[in-house]
Amino acid sequence: MELTCIVCPRGCTINYDVENGEAINITGNACPRGKAYTEAEIKAPTRMVTSTVPVYGAHCHQLPVITSAPIPKGSIFEVMEEIHNTSIEAPVKMGQVIIENVAGTGIQILAARSLSKES
Repeated sequence: MELTCIVCPRGCTINYDVENGEAINITGNACPRGKAYTEAEIKAPTRMVTSTVPVYGAHCHQLPVITSAPIPKGSIFEVMEEIHNTSIEAPVKMGQVIIENVAGTGIQILAARSLSKES
């Protein structure tokens, strides 16, 4: 089997076999991170999620947000639905928790920038 590593910009094409739910015979990775990525991708793939939420009372009308940690890949649609149903009032501080325990993952959605209240 084959996948493209997304750990760094290099984008190595990694070849592997799967045996008993484990990646084996991993080749093509230029660094050890590619091997670890492949093993994790087979067992339990995760992704960071970035998006925006509406913010009211600031000069910008959209607040960029990010997950505090990678979430299970299968939860992305639930996470995005919860993000899209959220809005916030200014002021907002970078790193502020916007959603606690998003989609039951135990992960937070955080503000990716600060926005002051419009005067």
